[in-house]
Amino acid sequence: MRLTLRRSAAPTTDPGSTGPARVDTRTKALTKRLRPGDIAVIDHLDIDRVAADALVSAKPLAVLNASRSISGRYPNLGPDILVEAGIILIDDLGDAIMQVPDGRPLRLDGDRVLDGDTLVAQGELQTTESVAAYLEKAREGLSLEIESFAANTMDYLRRERALLLDGVGVPDIRTSIDGRQVLIVVRGYHYREDLATLRPYIKEYRPVLIGVDGGADAILDAGWKPDMIVGDMDSVSDRALSCGAEIVVHAYRDGKAPGLERVRELGVDPVVFPATGTSEDIAMLLADDKGAEVIVAVGTHATLVEFLDKGRAGMASTFLTRLRVGGKLVDAKGVSRLYRHRISNVQLTLLSVAGIFAVVMALMSTSAGQTFFGIIGARIDDFTSWIGSLVGAA
Repeated sequence: MRLTLRRSAAPTTDPGSTGPARVDTRTKALTKRLRPGDIAVIDHLDIDRVAADALVSAKPLAVLNASRSISGRYPNLGPDILVEAGIILIDDLGDAIMQVPDGRPLRLDGDRVLDGDTLVAQGELQTTESVAAYLEKAREGLSLEIESFAANTMDYLRRERALLLDGVGVPDIRTSIDGRQVLIVVRGYHYREDLATLRPYIKEYRPVLIGVDGGADAILDAGWKPDMIVGDMDSVSDRALSCGAEIVVHAYRDGKAPGLERVRELGVDPVVFPATGTSEDIAMLLADDKGAEVIVAVGTHATLVEFLDKGRAGMASTFLTRLRVGGKLVDAKGVSRLYRHRISNVQLTLLSVAGIFAVVMALMSTSAGQTFFGIIGARIDDFTSWIGSLVGAA
């Protein structure tokens, strides 16, 4: 696995780097309330690419991590994205940094975090060079993660054989899917760009739109309404949950569903789907079991690094789910980078000229058009004669 790291000037801190702390153990929840210039305080082992992109979009002054941003399990690219964007990243600050009151002004001085003149915590200031070195070491430990991934795959297959092979446990839903195409949107890599690129497809085929947690908000932001929302409801907005879509709450196998109470508080009666895998897995299994003709996936996880980024025991469930629905699955992740409309200025000019020429020829083929051009010609002759008389008089 080759990783290409972008090189830029490493962010630095000085005694004047200050900002209000915004503290949350869940990075994706924190990014919703971050403002430019804030200091993000997180506890995120192995910062993944999606989390890093969300942090960069919020434009914080710094990211202070209680854990290690690169543990060495696998080469995660989140820290490189933060450092390349010029965001200060201080690692391994410990539990003390999570005790800082939300909104408290913090001052950064090198690898130290201070409250006024009081030292709160000290960690490791990451630079382009240090991130590159950690990623190089992480590649060496990737083989162990592959072995763990294989073991988790077999364990998941034993536990969910009936669901994967026979569809046992898939709940009934009211959304009509049989014989239709389904578009599943997950908040993964380049999901916004890919969804925008698929706009003509959505207009033409009118697929069933399924948002997985925050993917439902992406569908709303793009101007559509999801037909169904699937997930544990930890990263989807109340606006999406109240939009009229059918709600399928992902529950644990023991029946516990952390998102169920929140949905019911909004006055929505959801469907509960107990399963061991991830929410994107059950969205695919649900679409397949209910007769989807084609399943188009946006932002889903497909590579080993993406599986490890997502966590949850190596994402073995997603690997097996993809094998299960593979005959119907069309992975649209990255389609925005594969195909883009590119029209040069020369092409636009030629197109305009061709259009004008076509209009002129069409007018000249009619009597009204010939009369019109005759009048224009006469006006031009009058104007030329007037200019000539002015020049002669001068």
